[in-house]
Order: sequence, then C-alpha cells, then structure tokens
Amino acid sequence: MNTESMMRTLGQQARAASRAMARASTGARNEALLATARALDANRAMLEVANRKDLQAGRDKGLDDAMLDRLELTAGRIDAMIEGLRQVAGLTDPVGVITDMEYRPTGIQVGRMRVPLGVIGIIYESRPNVTVDAASLCIKSGNATVLRGGSEAAHSNRAIADCVASGLREAGLPETGVQVVGTTDREAVGHLIRMPEYVDVIVPRGGKALIERISNEASVPVIKHLDGICHSFLDRDADSEKAVNVTVNAKTQRYGTCNTLETLLVDAPVAETLLPLIAEKLRAVGVELRGCEATRKILTEAGEATEDDWATEYLAPVLAIRIVDGVDAAMEHINQYSSQHTDSIITDNYTRARRFLTEVDSSSVMVNASTRFADGFEYGLGAEIGISTDKLHARGPVGLEGLTSQKYVVFGDGHVRE
Repeated sequence: MNTESMMRTLGQQARAASRAMARASTGARNEALLATARALDANRAMLEVANRKDLQAGRDKGLDDAMLDRLELTAGRIDAMIEGLRQVAGLTDPVGVITDMEYRPTGIQVGRMRVPLGVIGIIYESRPNVTVDAASLCIKSGNATVLRGGSEAAHSNRAIADCVASGLREAGLPETGVQVVGTTDREAVGHLIRMPEYVDVIVPRGGKALIERISNEASVPVIKHLDGICHSFLDRDADSEKAVNVTVNAKTQRYGTCNTLETLLVDAPVAETLLPLIAEKLRAVGVELRGCEATRKILTEAGEATEDDWATEYLAPVLAIRIVDGVDAAMEHINQYSSQHTDSIITDNYTRARRFLTEVDSSSVMVNASTRFADGFEYGLGAEIGISTDKLHARGPVGLEGLTSQKYVVFGDGHVRE
C-alpha cells in the first residue's frame, strides 16, 4: 500500500471510529484511559526496549544531547504518563453539557450542547510522551485521532500506541479511535492535512518551520501558534520586588518554552532603579542582555538590540530590553511585535492594569504574574493539547473544551411555526 492509500485508510477508519467515540459514555472513555495507564505500567520493559532503539538511532544520526533528552523515556517519564492519564480521567467531561437554555416567545426551548469535533490530526516532534497526552485528551473529549509523531521516536510511539489500543479494546471502544501513523515518510503529513472529508482539525506541535508548513499547506482547519514572543511591561507604579522577581522568573524558569519572556519593556521613570536590580540577577545565571540606546546608558554591559531582536523568539538565555514612555508606548510596541501569545504588566495602578488587559490583543494577558503561567495545567484545564493564538474557535491553552464545539438544541412539545 502506498502512502496516500495508507493515509486514506487511516482517515476512513478514524471517521468511522469517531462516531463510536462520540456516543460512548463518560464511564467508557474514562475506563479506556485507566486501562491504558495499566497497560503502560505492565509493559514498561517493552517501552524501554523500543525507546532504546530510538535513542541508538538518534545517536547514530548525530542528534544533540538536548534532542536525545527529549526523546528518552525514563522511568519517571513513564510514571508521569500514567499519572497524566489518571488525571485526565478525573476531569469533568464537557461532552453533552447543555447550556444557555431559555424559552423563546413561541414556547420552544433553545440551548447549546457541547459536542466532539470529530477527527483530530495531531502532528508533533521528538517527545514520545506527547502520544499519550494527545491520545488521552482526544479520548476524554469523545474524538478520534490520527497521530503523526517525529520519525526519531517511531519505535517508542508504536509501543505506546499498542498500550492505547489495549486500553480502548478493554473499554469496548474501537482501537481505531487512536491511530499512530506507521510510516516515517514525510508525504504522510501532506496527505493528513489535506483530507477534510476524514479530518476535522489539525493540531501541530513543534518548531516554527513545521507549523508554518502545515498552516500554509493544510486544507483542514488548524489550531496553532507560530511564535511565543512574550513581553513584560514594568509600569512606573510597579512594586520593585514584584517587578524583579516576576521578570527573573519569566525569563529563567525555563528558556525553551513558548511562554518564556523574550522582551522586557520598562517605563522610563523607573528604568534607572529597576534595570540594575534585574540585570544583576540575570547576569548571575548567564542571561545575555540586549538593549535599546537608553537601556545601554544604564546597563553599559548590554549588547545593542536591533530591529530583529524585537521580533525574535530566542528560546535561549537572551533577553531584549526597551525603555518606553508609559503604558501607551508599551502597548504600541507589544501590538506591533507580539506574537499574540502572552503579555504581562507589572503595576499597582488599577486603571493601567485594566487598560492593558483591554487593549493588548493576545491570547493570554496578565497582571503582576509571570508569563510562564500561560499553560493548560496552570489554568486549571488539567492538561492541554497546545496553545492557540488564533481568534476563532480556541484561543490560549487548548484543553478538553477546546477539542469540542457546540450545536444548538431545541425542545418543543408539538410546536409549529406560525
């Protein structure tokens, strides 16, 4: 079977399975998750053998240490996958919930019911634990899914998929409710993102190049974000201790995430006070500072920030700093350069905080908090399948509700329209 035929077969099976997944009870879907957790626990040796094959192949291909670390399935990461499945099983099921019911003047009742999207194609790189994360959220939300992981994790993903299939089978659900693409042929992705008759939405998880390709080529709707160019603005009425602590955390808690601070904006009246305090802590952990001309007059050791720096997601220990004149200038900078991911203001001024929340057009906007909180778990979603900076359907961290839609439901008692 060639790649196109294989992908169409997967699509047809997913579409058929999606109907069974949508009508399955909450109990059956939860049992599938818990049975998958048991299967992972019982098959640790199989998972480790498969993962060792991927790690050895990665070393042979010259993958760097960071990539190999992302690829590795340690005992602790298997534990985390198992715990994640149990946590998702414990989440409130959004499917079938009816809201906004009201009587109309005609006597009918109109409301909206939350329903699964159908078939979700998920394309991701490197980390095999994403296979479980993605599968669990799709199962819980009543969707079928086709998963295309990175070729470097092919053996691990297949081993995990076997455990998921076992869990679905034990719960009486179709094994084709979760399918992992069995080929590493890059053409498989191209077919997956162009099958609107079988796939309802695509979720890409990976680097900017992958997401750009899928966004440009897909004929299926895509839930995605490209960059995480996140800002913090230190207002003239910011508490100094909060400003320093939040800035350092937002930049250094983890460097390689999409919600890491990349550009710091500082109100001119407090720049001479706050910047040296912040710079001292950042230099101590090896963060490179790049600043505008006004910044470099205060921080003489900072490098020069160019126009490119304002539009760069570093994912590294580098921070761009710009001194601005007030909240209007800060918001103008953010709305010009932000990727609409996450932006924060540090201030004790209620009026400016409310303006910032209203006028900054990003999927997460924060007051006196680190941008690192832009995360499904931290938002109480239990888990997330990704972050969306789109404005339609889902925005921000995408959890169970983001994997569902709504349809209108109408109750009558023999009502006819006059």
